[in-house]
Amino acid sequence: MDAAKLNELNKFIDQCKSNPSILSDPSLSFFRDYLESLGAKLPSSAYSHGASDSKSKSFVVEGSDDEMADEGEKLNVEEEEEEDEIVESDIELEGDTVEPDNDPPQKMGDPSVEVTDENRDAAQSAKAKAMDAISEGKLEEAIDSLTEAILLNPTSAIMYATRASVYIKMKKPNAAIRDANAALEINPDSAKGYKSRGIARAMLGQWEDSAKDLHVASKLDYDEEINNVLKQVEPNAQRIEEHRRKYDRLHKEREDRKVERERQHRRAEAQAAYEKAKKQEQSSSSRRPGGMPGGFPGGMPGGFPGGMPGGMPGEMPGSMPGGMPGNVDFSKILNDPELMSAFSDPEVMAALQDVMKNPANLAKHQANPKVAPVIAKMMGKFAGPK
Repeated sequence: MDAAKLNELNKFIDQCKSNPSILSDPSLSFFRDYLESLGAKLPSSAYSHGASDSKSKSFVVEGSDDEMADEGEKLNVEEEEEEDEIVESDIELEGDTVEPDNDPPQKMGDPSVEVTDENRDAAQSAKAKAMDAISEGKLEEAIDSLTEAILLNPTSAIMYATRASVYIKMKKPNAAIRDANAALEINPDSAKGYKSRGIARAMLGQWEDSAKDLHVASKLDYDEEINNVLKQVEPNAQRIEEHRRKYDRLHKEREDRKVERERQHRRAEAQAAYEKAKKQEQSSSSRRPGGMPGGFPGGMPGGFPGGMPGGMPGEMPGSMPGGMPGNVDFSKILNDPELMSAFSDPEVMAALQDVMKNPANLAKHQANPKVAPVIAKMMGKFAGPK
């Protein structure tokens, strides 16, 4: 062995004798394992770790996996702490509403009936009676006359819309909505149908739907009554819309935070799994007899058998004539990210082992774009100083 290296080793042993805590450095775990395999009994200070070891957390130490797992669990609990449910505030609305009417549905006409001129005239007479009854405040009589008119002429949208307006006066909004819907089925442009339905919906507190109907009615046939009702309905409809937008935004932000926490959790789990696997690999490599501290990911069974007698044939630069040099700096390999990444590829590792067992097999791997560059780079590392 080189005299200079022996001298450095001797100095290191003297330092260990005077201060056994040096051996507590995680990077020296392989050396502790070696001493213990020879039957050596090490003082407790060789295993304790102080604050100064924080920079060495990337190495495996006895018990560190459990400690890190505990810390990771605590972190995850904090990250995954559920937020309080969003409780929506009440909306301050103005305007009076009525209790929904639950009477049996009123009689409706049969739209498939053929309406004769005689029936049409009779329906008009019944409607005239209804209008007289309305003017006298006899709303039930008006409903009966309008029902008679509807049965005589079920194709008239105005008959249904007029009866709907009477139901509104009677504070029966559900009955009014049924008649308004019938009127709009017959005539989708019935201004009175939209007006009656809009007012009935306002009576039930259906402010947004009411505002929509009243706006359509106003466009089709504006009147002052529609405008007055809209002044009461629109502020409530706007408050409801603003309330909905606010809480839709809050719920979306909450969901986005939840998704982000889950993403960070998965990332932390993946990082923890990677670190654990890395530490286990470093630990197993350091315990391997004659192995290199840190080793190659995935291990290289058999190591570099007997050097490489006769070198590696072919035209790859840096071929190793006469086997591997004795002064190879393996740290150059371990610190080369491209090589370390390549060593994690089973295909590359299999090819390297094949060539190391028999250098003559190099030829069959030179055409492999994944393997050839790795072998060339390793041979460059082993070539020694030029």
